[in-house]
This record gives sequence, structure tokens and C-alpha cells, in this order.
Amino acid sequence: MHLPEEPETPLAINIVPAIDVIFAILAFFIISTLFLTRSQSLPVNLPEALTAQTQQEKSITVTIQANGEIALNRQSIQRDRLVEELQQQIKSDSDTLVLVNADERVPHGQVVAIMDLLRQIKGVRLAIAVDNP
Repeated sequence: MHLPEEPETPLAINIVPAIDVIFAILAFFIISTLFLTRSQSLPVNLPEALTAQTQQEKSITVTIQANGEIALNRQSIQRDRLVEELQQQIKSDSDTLVLVNADERVPHGQVVAIMDLLRQIKGVRLAIAVDNP
């Protein structure tokens, strides 16, 4: 008995699943790097300074937005509660750096008034946030 020969299909490597996996991994890395940006303050337009120095230590951030609103570590707060709230946060650390992020459109007098309030707290060191041009 003679069986008919089946035509032999040519061998081919199907790379479509490999491409799908590579694109999935690529998409994962692209999306995950978007979450690596560090946002430590509210959106304000900081003034520029050529002699700015980066502070490496842990700090508490006081933000003054263009409309005059004040935030302590990104949480909105009333001006009269600022000193009390800050004193509670620095109870344990006697030498705390307080970083003042003030929008460039905030009047100078308001920034000085906030800094004067902050200087009344024992053990607080002040720094002003700026952008490097």
C-alpha cells in the first residue's frame, strides 16, 4: 500500500509573540520611569539664582502660592496655625531645615512675614527654594 506524500510545509519562526512581549516590557519601563520623578512641593514658579546650593538633608517644606495660600508639606494650612503645626513636627529634631517655596509673584513682604513667624520657633534653620537657570 502506497500512502500519498503530504507536502512539507516550510519551517518558519513566528516572532510575533516575542515582539509582543518586548513591547509589553518596554511599555512597563516607560510607564514606571514616569513615577520616579520627585515632587516635594506644590506648583510654584520659583525665582532663579546663579549661586543656589542644593540641600541634601531632610527638610520641612513651607509653600507660599501666588494667590497667597500657605501649605506645610503640601497640606494647606492657615497662617495662624503654621507655627503650632510646625512645632509639633519638629519636637524630636532640634536642628530642622525649613525650606520656603515662595512663588516669584508673591509680595516680598508676605515672604518676610512668614519667615519671621518661622524664625520664632527654636531650632529652625531657614532656606529659600530657587531654580537654577
